Amino acid sequence: MSMPKGSNTPVPTTALRVEVGWRSGPGVPDADASALLLADGKVRSDSDFVFYNQPSHPSGAVRHEGKRDAGGRTTDTLLVDLTRVEPGIGTVILAASSDGGAFGQVPDLYVEVKDAASGTPAARFDSAGATTETAFVLGEFYRRQGAWKFRAVGQGYSSGLGGLATEYGITVDEPQHAAPPSPPAPPPVAAPPPPQAPPLAPPAAPPAPVRLTKVTLTKSAPSVSLNKQGGTSGALQVNLNWQVRKQFSGWAAKLGRPVAMHADLDLDLCALYELTDGRKGVVQALGNAFGSLHQPPFVHLDGDDRTGAVSTGENLTVNLDHKHHLRRILVFVTIYEGARSFADLHATVTLQPQHGAAIDFSLDECTVPSTVCALALITNTGGGELVVQREARYLVPERGVSPQRTVDYAYGWGMNWTPGRK
Repeated sequence: MSMPKGSNTPVPTTALRVEVGWRSGPGVPDADASALLLADGKVRSDSDFVFYNQPSHPSGAVRHEGKRDAGGRTTDTLLVDLTRVEPGIGTVILAASSDGGAFGQVPDLYVEVKDAASGTPAARFDSAGATTETAFVLGEFYRRQGAWKFRAVGQGYSSGLGGLATEYGITVDEPQHAAPPSPPAPPPVAAPPPPQAPPLAPPAAPPAPVRLTKVTLTKSAPSVSLNKQGGTSGALQVNLNWQVRKQFSGWAAKLGRPVAMHADLDLDLCALYELTDGRKGVVQALGNAFGSLHQPPFVHLDGDDRTGAVSTGENLTVNLDHKHHLRRILVFVTIYEGARSFADLHATVTLQPQHGAAIDFSLDECTVPSTVCALALITNTGGGELVVQREARYLVPERGVSPQRTVDYAYGWGMNWTPGRK
């Protein structure tokens, strides 16, 4: 049952899944969920803003899990663990922003709070009557006498995510417009030199503002140039986050499989690489082949998340400062155990350059018994341009053929494989 605007209800102090949902379709703008953690009505720093370009709060209390499409509806999900919210935080704002239009064009917008473990609904608010708003505070968690409550808010903004974030104290990186030319300076007049002052320590550099720009790759627009996004140096982080579907669909549903739990599920983020000198290899947890960031192959896997519950998921980093050594990198993921196919799962892939817009896409289209999926191909075109290509290609290994060898065959990498183990 939907709550009236302005009403509140107690929620359990536990891990909660917050779904911002709407009815999708042709001409319907996309929407993005976000959260702001407030102390006395403002963020303490820009890190208190969790959204698609900053998917995890440093405390681990809030993380952005990504989008899922099912049955003509789209949801964007946040995981909020109230047990990990720091004592100084009194309010967690739950917001949504539109991309490609106003919320007047987004039907059936709602926010629903569920117990993350059981899926039991704890609160729901349906936001109606939107017109030109491009951002909404849909609800908020707030502390009251040692317990947590949820309030249905429904406050709209016509200034988008940037305006909403600025309202709560976030420093937003906005496009700069050229200033008009200054009038010519008068000719210099000779003057005695000023007295020498003692040298001062340079002022501390202000923190970098939050970037709101993003690129979502789709079937119709599957590639993007990192050069055009300004992201050709520094670290490129590839992040994989996943969640188990409540009910299996497609191929898995036909077999009547029980629901897998996070504790049983182990996905492995991997990469095939080819360097400009012809060397080839793989970066993966299997065989402890974690790679290296500052020497060949300039690709590094930060660890092996065997549950899917680690707040940052699995991350693979590419050192773009050595891009002249890189010919191509194929990022892929395998199901090591706990599920029989990607049809059982929902996953979000985010590529975050150190400089430039985030690039993301979802894995929601598997209809075959696939245990390995090619995610993205990063190619150095030879002219200095780096191109990211969305693959989202679900592969079905033949009997006795490993997922790694299956990817190799599909992309013609030409490597020799031997059995390995974690």
